[in-house]
Amino acid sequence: MKLFVKVVPKSSRNCVVGWMGETLKICVTAPPERGKANAAVAEVLAEALGLSTESVRVVVGHASPHKVVEIDGVEDAEVRRRLGPRPPS
Repeated sequence: MKLFVKVVPKSSRNCVVGWMGETLKICVTAPPERGKANAAVAEVLAEALGLSTESVRVVVGHASPHKVVEIDGVEDAEVRRRLGPRPPS
């Protein structure tokens, strides 16, 4: 499945903040340089979903705060269950 995320690099902690419409906001302590923030996003999301980091990868937006993350091994409904429901549109 693919997931739209908004990343806030150089934050005080790594965490999944929550849903902003159809986009998941994630904070990471890593700086946005040489792929460090992208790797941190994969780690934070994998941990939150109970998956291996190999199952989560940034596929679009490598140099942007708005990214598309591809997640293997879990369906959309299961992502909502594990991360909390998205707000109604």
